[in-house]
Amino acid sequence: MKKQLNTSINQHAVGFLMIAILFTLLSCGSNPNQTTTEVEAPEMLNDSVFELSNTQFNSSGMKLGKLEMQTFHKKLKANGMIDVPPENKASVSPYFGGTVKSILLIPGEKVKKGQALFVLENPDFVQMQQDYLEAKGQLTYLKSDYERQKNLAQDNVTSQKTFLKAEADYNVTQVRMQALGKKLSLMGLDPERLTMENIQTQIVINSPINGYVTEINITRGAFLNPAQAAMTIVNTEQLLLELNIFEKDLQKVQVGQLIEFKLQNDNSAVHKASVHLVNKTIDPEFRTIRVYGHLAEQESPDQFSPGMYLEAEIFTTSESKPALPVDAAVDIDGKFYVLLRTKTDTEGYTFVKKEVQLGESNSGFVEIRNSQEFDENSEILISGAFNVITE
Repeated sequence: MKKQLNTSINQHAVGFLMIAILFTLLSCGSNPNQTTTEVEAPEMLNDSVFELSNTQFNSSGMKLGKLEMQTFHKKLKANGMIDVPPENKASVSPYFGGTVKSILLIPGEKVKKGQALFVLENPDFVQMQQDYLEAKGQLTYLKSDYERQKNLAQDNVTSQKTFLKAEADYNVTQVRMQALGKKLSLMGLDPERLTMENIQTQIVINSPINGYVTEINITRGAFLNPAQAAMTIVNTEQLLLELNIFEKDLQKVQVGQLIEFKLQNDNSAVHKASVHLVNKTIDPEFRTIRVYGHLAEQESPDQFSPGMYLEAEIFTTSESKPALPVDAAVDIDGKFYVLLRTKTDTEGYTFVKKEVQLGESNSGFVEIRNSQEFDENSEILISGAFNVITE
């Protein structure tokens, strides 16, 4: 009995001891006079700070640069094709019909002005030469008779009627001979050298311009009618760009503006030209206007052919604006940032991330619209910024 009483007292003593310790701890925690240490959070900055050692900077090939003025252009898109001026294209047809005796060229061959293209044969050619020679022979006699009758009329030896008839016959035959001579010239024959011994049954059709044969529409043995197109010759020494723009853009285009264009099947190369002429007539169906351009001097016409389709941009206006290389601006969730150098010492570089507003881009540069927030000595990381910000 005594043992049970001692055990109960011990259990109650342990309980009171634990309660006393708990109250002591609570009293210590709520003591207003006790001193505690608190850590103050740093101020949140808009820009992040990056530090780079000289080794990091140099091994990564990073570069510093400054805002610089770059020329930006407003461009007008246009489609079109390569062509030649009208005077550089010739459709060859004979003035007189005949059977095609021979064809001296094939498509693609280069020809010079006056070079033989094909030969025609026709018995009527003989008749025309005969008529010319007959008129030429009659003219010698009629001229002599006219002069004789003129002298007799002055001396009142012959009648005025006889003199007038001799004069008329002479003038009519002279006109006929001159007309036949012109026809022979159109046939490619020299009337001054024509004699009974060199009358020809064939005529040679020559090229009217320098250029290349692009089309042949005749076959040997076929009859070629007058004015029927036999061949097409194109001189590609001077090429034109024929571009189409919408009527609403007419006021934007002026003579002399730069044109950059790419061939439809070759987007790798950019070629240059300039506006030469703006047509004032509007296509009633498509509401477009034709713009003509001349190739730049450095462009070789040999690399183009009439009929090639192209896509072009006309540089309508130009303006100089502060800019940075496109690699200097890093896109983060739709906003763009650059790294502005704030300090350089023997250990390395310190940069601050700063937001920028971008504008137009051109030739590897992009416009910085908030350039007023930088001074003329501000140095910006123009190469390697992406890796620094995103790592």
